[in-house]
Amino acid sequence: MAQLSGQPTDDVTMTFGGTATMLLRIGGFTLLTDPNFLHRGQRARLGYGLRARRLTEPALQPTQLPQLDGILLSHMHGDHWDRIATRSLPKETPVVTTQEAARCLSGRGFTATADLRPWQTHEFSRGPDTLRITAVPGVHGPGPLAKVLPAVMGSVVELIRGGGAEVVWRGYISGDTLYRPFLGEVLDRCGPLDVLIPHLGGTKALGVTVTMDARQGADLVELLKPPVTVPVHYDDYDRFRSPLGDFVAEVGRRALPGTVRTVQRGDTISLRA
Repeated sequence: MAQLSGQPTDDVTMTFGGTATMLLRIGGFTLLTDPNFLHRGQRARLGYGLRARRLTEPALQPTQLPQLDGILLSHMHGDHWDRIATRSLPKETPVVTTQEAARCLSGRGFTATADLRPWQTHEFSRGPDTLRITAVPGVHGPGPLAKVLPAVMGSVVELIRGGGAEVVWRGYISGDTLYRPFLGEVLDRCGPLDVLIPHLGGTKALGVTVTMDARQGADLVELLKPPVTVPVHYDDYDRFRSPLGDFVAEVGRRALPGTVRTVQRGDTISLRA
């Protein structure tokens, strides 16, 4: 558990950098997710000769970041952790990620990786407050593609007040997983959510869908019933096939619970209901 200093607060906001890159301010804690700083026209390496071309400009760059308590990385792909992140982010910053990604980052000189198996937790503390991160299993590559694509994790992030007595906010970031019914374990193991942040886009790799499209994203909303859903990861690369509008329309057509709160690159929004 990392010991931090500062004053407690209940504010929870997200500044959207594009793709799955978010600057999260959760109480007194500051997290960066899936750092992707490539510019329009640059290509992200996905492994096995696969690449993806960025279609948009990022709204966050390393020079714009505040001091971070940690980085949350869903998996090791070039559109989630790129060469700019490796070169520019402080090597001593704690990175919470999969075992596979932690090994890779250690090889790149990052000295404070926390590698989690499914349902394991990592905690940061600040005075009486705790930020708890629970790793949620995911399926990025279906069938034979599971051997080609990297392991992926989602994350339940909880702000706990007063020495573990009270969870004052809980969010689930899906990571690049496909919809699977076992994701309902998020509610069974952790409790009801304040916000769901799904990675969408219907990404195609080798002709196969490897992230949730509009229908699967709506299935996840129906399964978890969050009061607020904030979709990310849907239009920044040429491999995305399912636009944000399709997801919003599908949720509306099915009259699913809660509200969809969209966010533009560079904007800051509340993650409270």
